[in-house]
Amino acid sequence: MSTQTQPLSKETIEIVKSTVPVLEQHGNAITSRFYQLLFTNHPELKNIFNQTNQKRGKQPQALANAVYAAAANIDQLHNILPVVKQIAHKHRSLNIRAEHYPIVGENLLKAMKDVLGDACTDTITNAWAEAYGVIADAFISVEKEMYQETAQQKGGWIGYRDFTVIQKVEESDVITSFYLKPADLGEIPTFEAGQYITVKVQVPGIPYTCQRQYSLSCQPNSEYFRISVKKETGMEGHPDGVVSIFLHEQVTEGDKIAISAPAGDFVLNKETKPLVLISGGVGLTPLTSMLHTAIEQQPNREIHYIHAAQTEKMHALKDEVTNAASKSDHVHCYTVYEKPVDESTCDKTGFIDLTFLQSIIPTTDASFYFCGPEPFMKAVFKALKEWNVEESDIHFEFFGPQGDLEA
Repeated sequence: MSTQTQPLSKETIEIVKSTVPVLEQHGNAITSRFYQLLFTNHPELKNIFNQTNQKRGKQPQALANAVYAAAANIDQLHNILPVVKQIAHKHRSLNIRAEHYPIVGENLLKAMKDVLGDACTDTITNAWAEAYGVIADAFISVEKEMYQETAQQKGGWIGYRDFTVIQKVEESDVITSFYLKPADLGEIPTFEAGQYITVKVQVPGIPYTCQRQYSLSCQPNSEYFRISVKKETGMEGHPDGVVSIFLHEQVTEGDKIAISAPAGDFVLNKETKPLVLISGGVGLTPLTSMLHTAIEQQPNREIHYIHAAQTEKMHALKDEVTNAASKSDHVHCYTVYEKPVDESTCDKTGFIDLTFLQSIIPTTDASFYFCGPEPFMKAVFKALKEWNVEESDIHFEFFGPQGDLEA
């Protein structure tokens, strides 16, 4: 997993692991300070990092969790290989390179010193510098393979490529789909159901480029990509989603936007056991792709699709899902509206809960996939755990920095 030729000494491992309690206590303060230093010393990196997530505090918390996990497993980094691969997909999609890692390491160590003060001795700093080298090498190694695979894939590319918006479709009061074809009319790679692309745009009034990752909401194909984007307006003190608003209000058919090649490991499995797809709001985008793919490639697989939205007017792609499901006796679709205008338009009012899931899904021996707003995901995760669904059968993805569903 690592290209480091010299393993860490027992002393270094012990020092790093001894700092785990400190990271648990001060991790968020350290990573918040890290980003302050990073963007002050290297403002050009604002072109890569999502500044909205910075303002919301999500990115520092996600980094703190990742640093904590790395420290706790520094002597057995293979334990966090799935997390490394998940983050590496995002890094490859954002075009993060090996040369960025020394910059990150330098500012992370400075942040630890700033927050911990005299408690961060030279011995601890040196141990962490050595450990960070091993952790960075692990990421660089995995990401190098991903870059190579992407470049070698038929129709694949590295970095960003201009695509033309060939169609813009309003799917609901808040979600609009964008159909994208390469501006150079060349080939595009197929992708796995559940993957995403990164969109890079220059928003007027913002001095840096903005990059956002959006799930591909269409069935994998070799003709076009489709993203279905929710217009994120600021709520309760949260900042507006500058990219989603830009796409909704300023991008029109015929315009060009730069995107990276598909990435991500939240993908449909090839198992034959029943498939349960549970989405909330715009979380339906990767699951709609999975639904189409499962119907075509696994025609005899039992599928239960449950979507939750606030109201009928907020429910995107409903007709598309209904039409796809009508082609197979093995597909069962359910709708839950929190505040429906007409209760006859849904199967349940309020929220998805364990009682409802148990009433429509005949077995826990199934593959469960879910995606949506974090409170929604926490509720679904809690219900599945209470139902004793095997951990290996629970699959989910956060839109944005990784969170903690058990927090």
